[in-house]
Amino acid sequence: MEVQIISKEYIKPSSPTPPNLKTHRLSLLDQFASFGYVPVVFFYPMNQSISHAVADIVSQISHSLKQSLSETLTRFYPFAGKIKDRLSVDCNDEGVFYLEACVNCHLVECLSQPNIPSLQKFLPRESWKDPTEGDHVTMIQVTRFACGGIAIGVLVSHMIADGISLSIFLKGWAATARKACEVVCPNFDAPSIFIQNDAYSREAVVMAFSKPFKLGRCIVRRIVFDASAIASLKAKASSSSVQNPTRVEAVSALLWKCIMTAFKATSGIQRPTYITHAVNLRPRADPQFTESSMGNILWSTCALCTAEEIDLPCMVSKLREARVKINIADFVKNIQGDGGFSKLWELVKARTGAVSSMAFSCGVDYIGFTSWCNIGVYDIDFGWGKPMWVSQVGTIEDSETMFRNRIYLMDTRSGDGIEAWVLLDAKDMIMLAQDNELLAFASLDRSPTE
Repeated sequence: MEVQIISKEYIKPSSPTPPNLKTHRLSLLDQFASFGYVPVVFFYPMNQSISHAVADIVSQISHSLKQSLSETLTRFYPFAGKIKDRLSVDCNDEGVFYLEACVNCHLVECLSQPNIPSLQKFLPRESWKDPTEGDHVTMIQVTRFACGGIAIGVLVSHMIADGISLSIFLKGWAATARKACEVVCPNFDAPSIFIQNDAYSREAVVMAFSKPFKLGRCIVRRIVFDASAIASLKAKASSSSVQNPTRVEAVSALLWKCIMTAFKATSGIQRPTYITHAVNLRPRADPQFTESSMGNILWSTCALCTAEEIDLPCMVSKLREARVKINIADFVKNIQGDGGFSKLWELVKARTGAVSSMAFSCGVDYIGFTSWCNIGVYDIDFGWGKPMWVSQVGTIEDSETMFRNRIYLMDTRSGDGIEAWVLLDAKDMIMLAQDNELLAFASLDRSPTE
């Protein structure tokens, strides 16, 4: 599969950003976000009911995407800027770095058995880790297939956006493109609520937060759970403690259990396994934040499973307990204002200290979960229908600077299944792929067209 770049340009906001908004300071929670960009690729088939020539349709789509993006950036003005330093974005209206490309195959051929490393070709920058001063906040690549299908690859700096923020931006862009009545209006109030503290290095904060996770080359595989399998899994995972697990809880617990088994098979030792699971704070705060609140409005819960506790209902209970034992409303209130950083920093130090002590005494493995389920990525319609597939992309497999033992959960196109992108060391992945309990509920690397 060869992707050829046709054009490069900058899409600027249709109206200039007011002078008082030229610098966007990160929020306290943004300080704890990981480096790099949030990647996603949307694949759209050609609308077969359209009788126009493919070239004409592609031209119309190109014009519509650029014009609507320009209009959208007036509301999402930090997305059109550049990274100023470790704590702020220069909202200079230089625009989104925007590429147009073409590929010498049909969309169905690409998706029949997608090659994960090749998905990087649909992103506007193949080496998209660790942005530095002067880098664009947002980069987009629109690739057309020989059949007229479209892939839209997006990178947004994690400094200012989590997965939900990225979804909000894309929904706003899509609504403008299809000339919808509703207008998505983002809320950038988080930095005035969660006050950043520039006395601490952002790099040090991120390093403390990500300390448990190992860097190195890893293998990425997609593990797909359909609705019927999840229903059976939820029944198996239920208990008196959690009578009706969510699909995310059930899938997370099974992956946790099976990966622990893989770790034991490759190391010969069953160590305790510590997991984190990202939690969206927007609906759990009191009062709630609006759905369109931008930034990294999330935190991670944590749970530990020992060798004696490897049991699916028990692990689901641990996931539920980890989420409910933190009073989210109080947590959000405590980290607001000028004193928020010290309270948050103490929490991080206590967590990492406990884990480091455990690792020193008996050894411990780590798994980090992030869920993009229920954020509506399959609802993003630019005017020619919903996507056939949404790819989280995951990682560059030959990179030595990737975090291993990471799992990204996505909705399937039907909305009731889950597609898990799993990043593990090669030997651990080999063992996981042979786990009969996992294979009883899931399929590996299934075609998105099925």
